[in-house]
Amino acid sequence: MNAPLISVLIDTYNHERYIEQAIVSVLEQDFPASDVEVLVVDDGSSDETPSIVQKFAPLVRYLRKENGGQASAFNAGIPQLRGGIVAFLDGDDWWAKRKLTAIAEAFRANPEIAAVGHGFYEVRDSDPPREMIVPANSCRFDLSSVDAARFAGRGLTLLGTSRLSVRREVLNRIGPLPVELVFCADTPILAFTLALGGAVILEQPLCYYRIHASNLCAPGANDAAKILRNIEITEIFLSYIPKRLAEFGISPGVTEAFFESIRVEHERTKLQSGQSGGRWKVFQTEWERFHAYYRRPTLGYLMFECTVGACALLLPPPRFYQLLAWYGRNDLRRFRNILGRAEPKVSPAFFQRRPVAEREISADH
Repeated sequence: MNAPLISVLIDTYNHERYIEQAIVSVLEQDFPASDVEVLVVDDGSSDETPSIVQKFAPLVRYLRKENGGQASAFNAGIPQLRGGIVAFLDGDDWWAKRKLTAIAEAFRANPEIAAVGHGFYEVRDSDPPREMIVPANSCRFDLSSVDAARFAGRGLTLLGTSRLSVRREVLNRIGPLPVELVFCADTPILAFTLALGGAVILEQPLCYYRIHASNLCAPGANDAAKILRNIEITEIFLSYIPKRLAEFGISPGVTEAFFESIRVEHERTKLQSGQSGGRWKVFQTEWERFHAYYRRPTLGYLMFECTVGACALLLPPPRFYQLLAWYGRNDLRRFRNILGRAEPKVSPAFFQRRPVAEREISADH
């Protein structure tokens, strides 16, 4: 039997409410079914997920394993796949019908690239999609320079699991992932693809990313246990990925630029949760954040940042970040812009969060 062009790997754990929609969205693609294989890796679900998945046999293969997290699910599933391209899908998300056609065309048109990503709709549980996150236009991510790495680092959400498709030979070079990455196991994969050929990012929103109470990567403001777990996972991949990038020939300066916004936001999360430092650490982190995001500030803008720094030194960390949250909720940036301006290192207009009009809501929903 000839190998399929595309292998779809669906990782799932206790997704009985969502897994059928995920599978159906793959089986109803406007892409030849003979060129696709589908494998669902069940990470030890304790709900009705197994019986729901097995309804789709033999169109869908089912692999059940003991619960161990996303990296262990990828490690179990990838060696079972035969396609030259592997498209990943979380069991609580789903795809637009044109997804596989679009990524196949992108790989065909760009034989040197390692991966393809794209825009997506953001969905709150079972509500209709109201926002999409898309690039202003199709683009390329790679680690060819400091500026390119910084640009890619800002847009990583466009290469998250359900948006990520990778050439199989690249996955073979990456090898097994650390099993400690019980979620966010897509992060090392996408980082290494940028080192091993780069990625094309399509401007179309081709999947639906679902936010719900059981999400591990998107905890709510009051989910203290989940926030701490996110901190632990982030520290694992911030330790692991740079070492592997060095093996792939990526310089420390490029790696630092790639991770600068992730590191700064990680430090902010630790400070807000009380896991790291006091007022001086807040001051340092906010100053580093300013330098990570902006350059060539005017004098008025610098004065504003000095005022922010003074608040960081005067207020307890929780109170300071409450003040920043209030500032953001009330869109007070317009007053900052009256005082002066700074040039963003990566244009905020490039990665857009846009409302979805009724006429734009796909029939895929």
